[in-house]
Amino acid sequence: MTTVDSDRTLGDLVNSYPGAAAVFQRLGIDYCCHGRRSLDDAATAAGLDPAHVLDEVLNAKTSEAEQNEVSTDFRLLSPTELADHIEATHHAFLHAELPCLVELSAKIASVHGDRHPELHAVARTVVELHDDMEPHMAKEEMILFPLIRAIDAGDEGEPSHCGSVEHPVARMMQEHETTGEILGRLRALTGDYSLPADACGSYIATFEGLERVEKDTFTHIHKENNILFPAAIALG
Repeated sequence: MTTVDSDRTLGDLVNSYPGAAAVFQRLGIDYCCHGRRSLDDAATAAGLDPAHVLDEVLNAKTSEAEQNEVSTDFRLLSPTELADHIEATHHAFLHAELPCLVELSAKIASVHGDRHPELHAVARTVVELHDDMEPHMAKEEMILFPLIRAIDAGDEGEPSHCGSVEHPVARMMQEHETTGEILGRLRALTGDYSLPADACGSYIATFEGLERVEKDTFTHIHKENNILFPAAIALG
């Protein structure tokens, strides 16, 4: 059982076990952009014992929110249903949160930047994340998701200027790598979102908001890279 499970991909384990995403995130294992990698390979590359990581995955306790998320097997949704879910849930969340975090991060850099100079880099990087994600989501909402829905309905209409779904999917996956790199820099700049003793309410709200964005975006990218995109390619 252990040998079989440790050969499974990260994406499959996240789909199957409610606590897997939190375990991988805590251990620095990228399950969203590299969800097709086996647990054996990913754990070994991170200098971890695959059997120990697997044991953590199988025994991880989950929050009610995580249980509710996993209670829906997103692999059973049609590509159209999953695209609709991603747009209504994850895209809507980022459209609402990112502008607020741009404003908050600039505010705390202005107020606390003298004592915590890294906040200036944090504020710049939050702007970079916003400017990366907004056009990325627009391309998905205006080009890729409509194409996926058309293919799923068996009516592609006018041919896409991209030629097939594989080209825009590859482009979006490449952009996901950039997003993951930006999120990694934010985590490093904030010391894993550690709050100093003099953190005010805005400081706390900024760091907690950024950590929520990181967690949601990893889940968001996982659903696209490891479920939606392969299903769309299989159809088209």
